[in-house]
Amino acid sequence: MKRHRTSRAVALGSVDMRQHWRTILLHTVAAATFIFLLQRYALSATLESSLLWAVVFGGCAAVLATSQANR
Repeated sequence: MKRHRTSRAVALGSVDMRQHWRTILLHTVAAATFIFLLQRYALSATLESSLLWAVVFGGCAAVLATSQANR
């Protein structure tokens, strides 16, 4: 009789782990790109301000995506 794994542990380097990090990365890039374009072109902010907001929103998106992916 075969035993099935019931734990949700993901091995380092597995396909699930790569998909996990890819999802986080895509959320981060999407949020940073969106806020940069919004700030820079829609609100006519300076380049420095737009980049700062992009980093902040990208970081927030990464934290949220990580917490959601770990559920």
